[in-house]
Order: sequence, then structure tokens, then C-alpha cells
Amino acid sequence: MQQAVHRVVVLALPGVFPFELGIPAKAFGLARGPDGDRPYEVLTCTPDGRPVRTSEDFSIAVEHDASVIATADTLIVAAIDDPLRVSDPLPEPVAAALGRLRPGTRLVSICTASFVLAAAGLLDGRPATTHWIHAERFRELYPRTPLDPDVLYVDDGDVLTSAGAAAGMDLCLHLIRRDHGSEIANQVARICVVPPWRDGGQAQYIARPVPDATGSDTAGAREWALRQLHQPIKLAQFATQAGMSVRTFSRRFLAETGQTPGHWLTTQRLELARRLLESSDLPVDRVAEHAGFGSPSSLRQHLAAAVGVSPAAYRRTFQGRSGPECSAAGQDVSGAASTASPRLPRVMTRTSS
Repeated sequence: MQQAVHRVVVLALPGVFPFELGIPAKAFGLARGPDGDRPYEVLTCTPDGRPVRTSEDFSIAVEHDASVIATADTLIVAAIDDPLRVSDPLPEPVAAALGRLRPGTRLVSICTASFVLAAAGLLDGRPATTHWIHAERFRELYPRTPLDPDVLYVDDGDVLTSAGAAAGMDLCLHLIRRDHGSEIANQVARICVVPPWRDGGQAQYIARPVPDATGSDTAGAREWALRQLHQPIKLAQFATQAGMSVRTFSRRFLAETGQTPGHWLTTQRLELARRLLESSDLPVDRVAEHAGFGSPSSLRQHLAAAVGVSPAAYRRTFQGRSGPECSAAGQDVSGAASTASPRLPRVMTRTSS
């Protein structure tokens, strides 16, 4: 017996990103069952059926208005350029469109569309993600939603959210895999020339600059430490550079940076290692040496804990070259044991009851 076709409705709102809007139609439209049948039907709508402006210099016309949402098995809200436009309050046309949802409809947001679901109260108490750039603002507006900005997507059963841009494709492939298995999802990935399963999460794309040291009592010590990252740095040495006791230095350092000296050092070593992996051909053991990790295994453990991938995988992502893998647990330069293991890919999943 042929399986019923699953209807996916994609809601396009003003300021929609054309790239993200096209992802569901591409991914679900390419899926084929064992007999060549189409397991999905994709319809695109706007709240009133009229064209909507995009984030670019053109508008998009659609065939449907929000009435088709009442027929959806899955509703996907595409990313928008200004998520704060829908934050407080939710615009009436958008609220009316979402009000057409049937009980049991699977809800999906791509990138900043998580703001739309959150503003509608549909993410209260549910884990979610969004683009890392907007994570802080999201937390301020929707404290009732546990947010994880490091993952590519969050599967909470009947509500799923993705990180920025291409993570929407990761989530669509995940849904196809969940609905129909890896073989069909992998075939879609091959046609789209994308990996069926990406290493790591969006944490590896987040830029974390060193905090501004202007006017800080520990600024000089931090500048000194940045020049000494290739060497072991003891807390007493660090404090001496600031002319303070260890206790006073630790207290001032935490107040100024929000981190302990040991955590700050590890973060700066990781940033240096990432820059070297991206911009140099140094072997992983030399990268570990220059960044002060002491051994490739220590670098691997810390990088996996921070961004979810190995040095070689990180280099492939940002430089397009292969690097030697490194393994085994290590000890970081501050003396803390490293026990983290790689998490591939970085997603959060939970099946609802």
C-alpha cells in the first residue's frame, strides 16, 4: 500500500531570506521512495497570499495564503532578516496564520524563524536553537526557552529548530532521515552535493574576540600571557605580571573578564590553535606546541569539547585540507584533566512522548 503523502507547508514572512526559503522545497521535493514515489508535497504560502519582500532587492510571489496551514502535516517557518520585528508583539497577520495550525502538526523553524515560534509561545519550556549571532537577544526576550546556540539543530519531537542558513538543510535531511531512513536522506544529500551529516555544530563558526583590556587592572598581565601561550603559565606567574597576590589577581580577573585565569588561558590557546589550523600548514602536533597544549591529544580533547570536532576535521572545514588525526586523553596546561570526547554532529534530539 502506498504511503500517504506528507504535506509540508512553508510560511514566508516579510524580510524572508530567499536561500533559506528555498531549502525545504529543494530537500523534500527531491526525496523519492523505493518505487520512485514522492513522500512529500511542499506548498509555500504567505499570511495573505500576496507577494512578500525578501531580504534582497526582489519580492517573491506565492500560490497560497495561510489557509493551507490548516492542511499541513509539517509547518516550516523560513528565516527572516529582522527577527525583532516579530518579537513584541507578534504581528496580527502572523498570529492569525499560526492560529490555523491543527493539533499534532510538526513545527519547524529555520534560523531566525525561531523568534516567530517563540513569540507565539510555541517554544515555552522547549529546547531550541537559533543563529549564534542572535542568541543573546533571544535569551533576553524568551527566557522560558532553553537555548543551545552551539548546535546545528534541535529535535524536540514535534518541534524542531535550526541554526543559521545551511543548518536548515541539515535539519531537513534529519527530518527525511527520521521519516524515511538514511538511504533516502543520503540520496537527497548527494543530489544537492552536500554532506548528509556534518561534523560538529555552529560553535566552530563563532568568533570569540579577546575582551577589551582598556582600563583593566589585569590588562597588562593578559597582554603578557598572549605572548607566552606557547609556554606553560602558572597562576603565580600570571599574578606577578599584574603585581598582585594570587588571591587578589584571581578575584580581579574574574570580575574583569567573567572567566577564571585558567579558563581564559585555555580559551586563548584554543583561539590561537584555530587560527593556525585555518591559516597554516603546520602539522597538528606543531599547532598543539605553538598553542601551548603540549600534545596533540590535549589539543584534540579541548577542541572537541569546545566546538565538537577534531583538529583535522576543523582544518578540513576552514582550509579544505586534510590533517593528521590525533587521539588519546591529555592534560591541559593549567593542570586540569581533559576527558571530553568528540560529539559528531552537534545536535540536540529528544523524542516527545
